Amino acid sequence: MPRPTGRVLTLLELLQSGGTRTVAELADRLAVDGRTVRRYVDQLIDLDVPVESVRGRYGGYRLAPGYRLPPLMLSDDEALAVMLGLVAGRRAGVITAGHTASETASAKIRRVLPKHIARRLDTLLESLAFTDQAGEFATPDAGVLLTIADAVHHRRPVSIRYTDRDGRRSERTLHAYGIVAHSGRWYVTGTDPEIGEDRTFRLDRITDARTLPGSFEAPVGPDPAQRVLSGFATAEYRHEVTLRIHGTVEQIRAHLPASVASLEEHAPTADKDRATERWLRVQLRAERLDWLPPLLASLDRPFVIERPDELRNLVIALAQRLASHARQA
Repeated sequence: MPRPTGRVLTLLELLQSGGTRTVAELADRLAVDGRTVRRYVDQLIDLDVPVESVRGRYGGYRLAPGYRLPPLMLSDDEALAVMLGLVAGRRAGVITAGHTASETASAKIRRVLPKHIARRLDTLLESLAFTDQAGEFATPDAGVLLTIADAVHHRRPVSIRYTDRDGRRSERTLHAYGIVAHSGRWYVTGTDPEIGEDRTFRLDRITDARTLPGSFEAPVGPDPAQRVLSGFATAEYRHEVTLRIHGTVEQIRAHLPASVASLEEHAPTADKDRATERWLRVQLRAERLDWLPPLLASLDRPFVIERPDELRNLVIALAQRLASHARQA
C-alpha cells in the first residue's frame, strides 16, 4: 500500500493533468476517504503548491492557472516503465529521436534511480531476450515530425521536400491527415491537392516541412492506418496477383495481412459474418512470386489462381516436388 507521502505526490500528478477534480474522484483514485483527500490538499498548500478549491455542483480542486510545474517526478514503477519503453521502442524503431538522444535519456533516468531499482533493472535487462532481430531503422527528423503533426492537428496544408527510394528529390504540397507507425517506420498519409489522390510518404525521407496558409477538410472513410496499409497492398510492383480463396477473413488475414493484400467478396452475400467461410477475391502486388506457393500451401484452403499464369506454374512445380519427396522411402 502506498505511503501517505506517495499519495500526496500522486494527488499532485492528478492535479497536474489539468481540469478540476472532484473530491469523490480523487478519493477513488487515491483509495482514501474525502477527509483524507482534504488533508493531502492542505499538505500541498503548505508546500506552496497553489491548489484552488472550486465550489458548486461540479466543484473540487485544481491547480491555479499559470502555476509553474516542479521538476518531473517519477515513481519507481514509472521510471522502470520509461526505461523499458526506451529499450523496446529503440529496438522496434518507434522512437523518433536519434540513438544518442535515446541513450542520454536512459542515462539521465538511471542516474536518479534508487540503487535497489537500478540493480533490479540491470538484472532484468541482462536476462531479457527478444525473439526478433534488432532493427536498424532510419528515424525521422524531430522538427519535421512535429511540424507535420501540427499540420495534421490543425488541418493545414504542409509543404514537404521528399527523396524517394530511387533518390529523386521533389517538393510538393500535402493535405496531411494522419501519422502512422508501421513495422519500425513512420509514415504520413494525406491527399496531394495537385493530383487529387491519396499519397503516403516515409517521414525519414522528408528533409524539410513547413505549414502553409489555408485549411482543408479530412476525407471520410478509412482511418489513416487503414489507408497506409491499403497503400502498401496496392503499390506498384512487377506482378499483379488475383486469387480466389475459400475461407474466413481471419484465416486469410493470418497469412496475408492488410499491408500485403486486399480482400473482397467474390460473390456478395447477405451474411457479413467474418467467421463464415466463403469465396473471397484476394488481390496483391509483388516484385517476386516465389514466396507465394509455400504460403498458399500453408494456408491449406481451396484456392483458384486467376492471374498470373507464372504463379500457377510455380504452384504446380512446388506440388510436384512435395509429392516426389513424400513418395521417397
